[in-house]
Amino acid sequence: MTPVEEPAQSLHEALELVRLPSEGLVRRFMSTRAAYLPGSDLKFPAEYTPPMVHKAAFGGHVYAQAALAVVRAWREIEDEKGTKASDRLDLHTITGYFTRPGIPNRPFLYTVTPLTSSRTFATLSVTAHQPSESSTNPTHGSSDNNRFPPADAHLPLPPQPSFTALCSLKLPEPDSAGVSTQEPPPQQRFAPLLSSRPPSAWPPVPPVDVTGMVELAGADQAGRFPVAEMRKVDMRGYNEGRAVHERRELMLYRLRRPVLRLDVGGCGGRGEEKVEVKAEVGGDGGGGRGWDHDDANSHVVAHAYVADRNGLLLVGNHVGFGYSLARAASLSYTFVVHVNAEQAVMREDEGDGWWVQEMFFPRTAAGRGVVESKIWSPLGVHVATEYQDGLVQGLEVGKL
Repeated sequence: MTPVEEPAQSLHEALELVRLPSEGLVRRFMSTRAAYLPGSDLKFPAEYTPPMVHKAAFGGHVYAQAALAVVRAWREIEDEKGTKASDRLDLHTITGYFTRPGIPNRPFLYTVTPLTSSRTFATLSVTAHQPSESSTNPTHGSSDNNRFPPADAHLPLPPQPSFTALCSLKLPEPDSAGVSTQEPPPQQRFAPLLSSRPPSAWPPVPPVDVTGMVELAGADQAGRFPVAEMRKVDMRGYNEGRAVHERRELMLYRLRRPVLRLDVGGCGGRGEEKVEVKAEVGGDGGGGRGWDHDDANSHVVAHAYVADRNGLLLVGNHVGFGYSLARAASLSYTFVVHVNAEQAVMREDEGDGWWVQEMFFPRTAAGRGVVESKIWSPLGVHVATEYQDGLVQGLEVGKL
């Protein structure tokens, strides 16, 4: 009997956290499921020997999950202070640094430390370690019924973290005197192209978007990328003849399933795990603000997760490494939310429901490349910007 392949994970499933005992003001969390491994979901023709693909876990996993841990920690602090719903802070920026490749068969353990706080603004740091040993669960958290067990929190840790970040949270505010400026959205600038077919008719974003790999595996494989369904607009006609810094890539995406609100339970001295999931919350939470904070911030995290996909690989394609890419690895990644978190919520009834990631590549040098992405809502609102710097090196001499 052929095994049935599990569907791609939702945001809650992919980024689920369990609460660990605190250490003073420091809050601790642990991931429960293995991070997505790019390329592990590719299928190749029988006559080909599959090439070696990623060994490192998807960097967007630790990045987004670290931000989620920061939000959970801050919510605990606000609850302890009795902060009113109208005075709660939401994600504003995430700046992270990748110091060790993620290992899919081990959980991430997050340590969140409050740094500064005021009534309207707060900063927190977060570090993510992975145990020096594989999970005590031999299936490595690979499915819904095979999560990383609480005992993994007691495995030895290396001295150096896999990831570290600084996050800021801010009190939502109205636009000052009605001032809000932005450039025309891609829905307007690329209207003829985007209107040439429905969003779902564009091909799926490749699991590993390296030209040679796509040609070998085929361009119609969606893979099992978690959180969001993603489609890639064919920009070859627009990009032809343009300098690299003038080119654009457009990705369309929407959530696979509605975001669930996650109340992170504790992991007590006996290693007991408690994770309670609640349906997406509407209403005003008593504060008259029209949305649930956890829901809005989870959507911000979802955008940051999606924005990290394939970006440095596309740099390689555009600078001529589509058949000779030796290495692509994130070094730093900043995500800035320009609006109140409420406007980042992915609502199915907003426009056509598809968000747009507009990617461009302003600089390559010294074995590195930059990816900059603007996140646009279905109604053409510039909600956030991603700025990522990483290694992009070719097979021959490792130079751009």
